[in-house]
Amino acid sequence: MKKLLVATALIAIAGSALAATATKTTHPATHPASSAPSHGLTTPDNTKWGAAPPVFQPGAQMAVLQGDPGSSGPYTVRLKMPDGYKIMPHTHPTTENVTVISGTFHLGMGATFDDTKGQEMPTGSFGFIGPHMQHFAWATGETVVQVHGMGPFKLVYVNPADDPSKGAAAK
Repeated sequence: MKKLLVATALIAIAGSALAATATKTTHPATHPASSAPSHGLTTPDNTKWGAAPPVFQPGAQMAVLQGDPGSSGPYTVRLKMPDGYKIMPHTHPTTENVTVISGTFHLGMGATFDDTKGQEMPTGSFGFIGPHMQHFAWATGETVVQVHGMGPFKLVYVNPADDPSKGAAAK
């Protein structure tokens, strides 16, 4: 009986955490022990774009579709970049999964930005980068990518001088 109560409590806690991650709940959960949404739904018309976090160069916009990228757990975000936008060489502590929604994204591997060594990812492309892999990226035309993974999301620049959040903090 004690194990059943503990299991029920854990399910309720997990359900509450999931409920907090949804962008929009269109149907309430049907199971009384869970307050998790049955699903979330984001359309182009209800996507809430805002300035990308300061770890990105100015000019990009971000929308959080699912979860909290700054916390442990699954997240999904979209990053909208203007033509010519660059993300200098960096790593992440977790796997980064990237889907190109529109435009053309370029992905290169290594510690030095070199736009002759990247792979072109046209609309519809998918790629993933494992933990601690040094990589860089840039956009051709306005480009939107969807990134999902397990948080917390963290971007660590190979060259700390490339981190715009460090420059902003110093000013």
